[in-house]
Amino acid sequence: MRRRSILPVLAFAACARKSNLPELGTIPPFEFTDQTGQRFSSEALAGRIWVADFFFTNCPGPCPRMSNQLKRVQTETQPLPEVRLVSITVDPDRDTPEALAQYARRFQADPQRWFFLTGRKDRISNLMSESFYLGSMGDLQAHSTRFVLVDQEMKIRGFYDSFAAESINQLIEDIRSLHDRP
Repeated sequence: MRRRSILPVLAFAACARKSNLPELGTIPPFEFTDQTGQRFSSEALAGRIWVADFFFTNCPGPCPRMSNQLKRVQTETQPLPEVRLVSITVDPDRDTPEALAQYARRFQADPQRWFFLTGRKDRISNLMSESFYLGSMGDLQAHSTRFVLVDQEMKIRGFYDSFAAESINQLIEDIRSLHDRP
């Protein structure tokens, strides 16, 4: 009986586990203040998969819906405790750490996994436009409603429409894909 090598099978399995998501940019180091009033550095995200969005707490429009969608992502990724969610305010003048903490409680954010950040307006604006490619902070009502998936190496791997259920499903699937890769 002829012995068959399992190497092609193993090679296929390894390839199947690699993510096919494109690399769309790299997030540079940043530092802000979180909802507890503590310094939050992007170093806390190194080696982790994370999803970012930009919002403001007194938003009369899309922000609460976006946060509900992130709550769903938090719930669906519960088996992957290293996944993080990062919501960055576009209204740092009003969104103090106390306001962010109240907002976080409203959406039952897990304080170990979901962070709400504030900081200097110019730094937030620069990060949003130059690193996340989500436009400027000129008009609060016109901020982006997209979620951004970032991998363990701080590479942007996707943009997702926060209002489309199929887009949120794809985001969750892509998080799992990045998690399962070697």
